[in-house]
Amino acid sequence: SVLYAVEATQSSGSSGINAEYGGPDGEDGGCGCTIPEKQCKMCDMHLVTRHSQTDSVPECPEGFASLWSGYSLVFLEGNGHTVEQELGSPGSCLEEFQTVPMMQCSGDEACRHGLRTDKAFWLATDGSPDMTEKPMNNLDDMIPRISRCNVCGGPSMVLARHSFTAEAPECPEDFHEIWTGYSYLMGTSSADSGSGQELASAGSCLENFHIPTFIECLGRGTCAFYINNIDYWLAQNQETTQPGMWGMGNVYDGIAA
Repeated sequence: SVLYAVEATQSSGSSGINAEYGGPDGEDGGCGCTIPEKQCKMCDMHLVTRHSQTDSVPECPEGFASLWSGYSLVFLEGNGHTVEQELGSPGSCLEEFQTVPMMQCSGDEACRHGLRTDKAFWLATDGSPDMTEKPMNNLDDMIPRISRCNVCGGPSMVLARHSFTAEAPECPEDFHEIWTGYSYLMGTSSADSGSGQELASAGSCLENFHIPTFIECLGRGTCAFYINNIDYWLAQNQETTQPGMWGMGNVYDGIAA
């Protein structure tokens, strides 16, 4: 926010028209107090993006208003390089769904859409898909599998907290709960592609625990679930009693809330 300090000034009275000839002084001038116009109408606006992980648009938290709704984009891959969209940011909620919403433009002054190497990864609605299912090539089949999202604006700062237990953590002082969920860290695909979440962001607190969390769409116009797409979640802090086991992977029956 911006704090304006306005110092009141008082203008001295103007001298009478005949002051230089010894005429009487003029009346005292009015107070020069003025209230400046507010320069910023949205200085206290905070944004949060909420993903339903269903085919329905989620509601905004209390006190927040919807700016737009759309489809939940996790990250894009082009020519082997990844551009991630943090799930707490408005950029992760695209108003229109395309299998791969980008095109490649090269130095030969040509732009190409739907290249075989281009990929888009969207947050999915299905928590237990059939991994043997053939890639979908019909939008009517794809769209119900893509999570919906809502970009919301409100006066409150949003903060995510993780418990490392099976219980949702308490809110810090002066904060109130918006939603509870599971602590999502990142997702990876083939090669070096992947996307991570800021753990203080709302994008790291997904309300549903799905494996896999996202669906992969290719430039040729198909979408499918692939076994090499891997999710990483914060784990519960299990007690380790055996020495020398630090740094090794453990399979836990719990996901950190």
